Amino acid sequence: MADTKNTGSPTGEPLYLSVGFLRRPHGVQGEIIMDLHTDFPERMKKGRKLLVGEEHKPMTLTSVRPHQLGLLVKFNDVNTPEEAGLFRNQWVYVPTKDVPLPEGEHYKHELLGIKVVDENDSPLGVLAEILETGANDVYIVRDDSGKEILLPAIPSVILDLDIDRGLLKVHLLEGL
Repeated sequence: MADTKNTGSPTGEPLYLSVGFLRRPHGVQGEIIMDLHTDFPERMKKGRKLLVGEEHKPMTLTSVRPHQLGLLVKFNDVNTPEEAGLFRNQWVYVPTKDVPLPEGEHYKHELLGIKVVDENDSPLGVLAEILETGANDVYIVRDDSGKEILLPAIPSVILDLDIDRGLLKVHLLEGL
């Protein structure tokens, strides 16, 4: 199990974040409904370059306006419902390097593979997976033998994260 770490990408391969999902054309001007999958919807604005579909086709937003819980967007050179329909049910991405997070925040994929130690610096394993449970994330820490520890990602458990050193210090709750 130790040699099957999922670090998010093979070395040198660019990483992309999904920021939206194109649903269906709307109206006759080439607009399409986009569900938002980002914590930063304000970044979706005219002139924004996005990558559409699994082939990451570069496209530029020419208009953006709110629509229910998502957006109505229009891309450069898409002027009819038929042209917009070509992008139906496709994910919209941005390169990770283009969307830095505020100081002290990290993308979840950056945490995968980091070493986890307890408050006495005893190694527990590496962070292998992150489960989103709704209330809080749960980190799955796996040691060399494949044994797993489930850690709730809450302040009383997560003592310190040093992303530069690739180290996460945790407090083990009784029973873990």
